[in-house]
Amino acid sequence: MCSVKSKVTVVGSGNWGSVAAKLIASNTLRLSSFHDEVRMWVFEETLPTGEKLSNVINRQNENVKYLPGIKLGKNVIADPDLEHAVKDANMLVFVTPHQFMEDICKRLAGKVRKDAEAISLIKGMEVKKEGPQMISTHISDSLRINCCVLMGANIANEIAAEKFSEATIGYRKSKEVAEIWVQLFNTPYFMVSAVKDVEGVELCGTLKNVVAIAAGFVDGLEMGNNTKAAIMRVGLREMKAFSKLLFPSVQDNTFFESCGVADVITTCLGGRNRKCAEAFARHGGKKSFDTLEAEMLQGQKLQGVSTAKEVNEVLRHRGWSESFPLFSTVHEICIGRLPPTAIVEYSERTPKFSLIKGSEQHLKN
Repeated sequence: MCSVKSKVTVVGSGNWGSVAAKLIASNTLRLSSFHDEVRMWVFEETLPTGEKLSNVINRQNENVKYLPGIKLGKNVIADPDLEHAVKDANMLVFVTPHQFMEDICKRLAGKVRKDAEAISLIKGMEVKKEGPQMISTHISDSLRINCCVLMGANIANEIAAEKFSEATIGYRKSKEVAEIWVQLFNTPYFMVSAVKDVEGVELCGTLKNVVAIAAGFVDGLEMGNNTKAAIMRVGLREMKAFSKLLFPSVQDNTFFESCGVADVITTCLGGRNRKCAEAFARHGGKKSFDTLEAEMLQGQKLQGVSTAKEVNEVLRHRGWSESFPLFSTVHEICIGRLPPTAIVEYSERTPKFSLIKGSEQHLKN
């Protein structure tokens, strides 16, 4: 792969997608093994000025809607045509809300290079009749290419401002490919490491948003830091148990990487899921998450509420609900079946992991 120059396309241009493009663009200029230009697929929108978002990004070198005030790098080219954006790329970076990925993969099937490598920065999962499917697996199966993941304690605006942060890349087979992704993302202010555990890294990035919703409820109810710390601990325990029950190959050490405990901490202290859940609790659950998302996020999408629903579907289908009281309670609060105050009434019930056949060997540690 290194003998010819690699070409990168970022599929997505929201807050995190724009930051990813900025990180990558700084490295493609520096590294001789990559083409300078980084294409960024933009879901086209008309701004209040009447101009197209992609045109403004290309003229101002700035995503004025999702990452205002931050220059992306002159070598970032916004492209509203998805198929054109990926046409020549052999390094594909996926970073869109997870609910859009099924349509994107359908549109790209058969249209990406056969030698392409992918990486997913997407938090979330798809729940189908045959069971839960991770987004990286959906990308691999739909496009017939290898897919790594990148997750971590990453609040996008802080990385955009070049405040120090770190992230974890999860890879399945080739450490060499993982190291190429490390080269593409790593900067003096964004430290990236790789571990051989795609499912563990990806589930950490997915499930932490459910824990952040719980932490937001605690903040909205002004329950204090002790309660919030307890919620975070229980949340991390349920993340680990759920991950290892779904994928016994998940490594314990992954939960001590940036994608694990560090991401739980930062998402429960900041981030959009915590912020919207705090507002939800302050309104006593009377204002819907859809309304709060529209009012508070300027077009960005919440992930925690939809992930809580997806996790709940898995728990119900497999008869695991009683063993995951925090995850179950978050969903019940989100859909209005329980009041926000239930987050503490239920969250510390001791999970009965022994109810789940075969769980003992996975949960000893």
